[in-house]
Amino acid sequence: MNFKIPLAWLQLVQQKVRFLVAVAGIAFIVLLMFIQLGFQDALYSSATAVHQSLKGDLFVVSSQYKSLTSNQSFSRTRLYQALGFDGVESVSPMYVQFAKLKNPVNSEKYSIYVIGFDPGRSVLNIPEVEENLDKLKITDMMLFDRDSRSEFGPIAERFDQGQTEQTVEIFPFNSLVGYRVRVAGLFSLGPSFGVDGNLIVSDSTFLRINPNTRPAEMIDVGVITLKPGTDANKVLKDLQASLPNDVQVFTYQGFIDFEKQYWAVRTPIGFILSLMLTMASVVGVVIVYQILYSNIATQFVAYATLKAMGYANRYLLNVVFQQALILAVLSYIPGFIFSVLLYDFAMKATKLPIVMTFNNAALVFVSATLMCLTSGSLAINKLRSADPADIF
Repeated sequence: MNFKIPLAWLQLVQQKVRFLVAVAGIAFIVLLMFIQLGFQDALYSSATAVHQSLKGDLFVVSSQYKSLTSNQSFSRTRLYQALGFDGVESVSPMYVQFAKLKNPVNSEKYSIYVIGFDPGRSVLNIPEVEENLDKLKITDMMLFDRDSRSEFGPIAERFDQGQTEQTVEIFPFNSLVGYRVRVAGLFSLGPSFGVDGNLIVSDSTFLRINPNTRPAEMIDVGVITLKPGTDANKVLKDLQASLPNDVQVFTYQGFIDFEKQYWAVRTPIGFILSLMLTMASVVGVVIVYQILYSNIATQFVAYATLKAMGYANRYLLNVVFQQALILAVLSYIPGFIFSVLLYDFAMKATKLPIVMTFNNAALVFVSATLMCLTSGSLAINKLRSADPADIF
């Protein structure tokens, strides 16, 4: 049985050190791509964690709304007006605002995100919150996010150890006077690029925490639940056409997409992550081009000899593209492995949802392959100039 000589492979491994350095260089570019995609996904996923947990069909916010972490309130009268539309079953107001929580160990105050709603009409589809709604109905009780960053102190750890009588002090941003609440339970939501931790209280407790800065009439999100079988898009259009222009209405997915768009386009972090991903691809093309060009230059006499033996340009170009594919595959494997390890480390350190997904794994593989093939198509210009007459 005859086998074709794998010329592309033999040329690559002829100088083993150069080959290993080339694989390491491209693997590093693959790693950079994974890092950018991982943090970009974590940015969008964490920024929309509350949105994804909302229990509703349509959502009313201020016309000045930018993101859920910005304070843009509107009159709850607008929300109640929605009850007059066909297909609307119920409405629930939700309050959100930053406050300062005092660390029970060192007494330092840190910014925390406070979510308030009527426990009788829960707006969050989080099992641990659902289980503790009755506790929230009691005044001055709160649920603490166990995935909050460590600066808030060992609140979750103490609760898990049986200290169910914990009290913590919460301060409005413009006040030196705190308000004491008791930890009634824990839930999992996690921090984001704009939020270090979360806590949930009833609407009445929320207003007690912010006595001077938040009138009960002013809410942040209005959650609308539709009757079964109702066309959400039809009700959306009716509300948009009839409600005053000081509010805007979104579907569930539209609300999530709007938040993602804000973080992608209107914040520095979104722009920087997108720019770095683009730059990593460009740098990768340059590096692979240099590797292939250098290899062609080293093997220039061999290519000219092959031409003299009757091999066409097409065969030689095929060799270069095979080398590009070999480099892409062999570099992707270590890049992927190190990325998984780095994701795990970063997720534990930041508590952000940095996870490897099939889509990202496939996207980076395709990108790395295209990157190497693009570099190969640029490097073959050198190969076309190989002339046997220059050698013989």
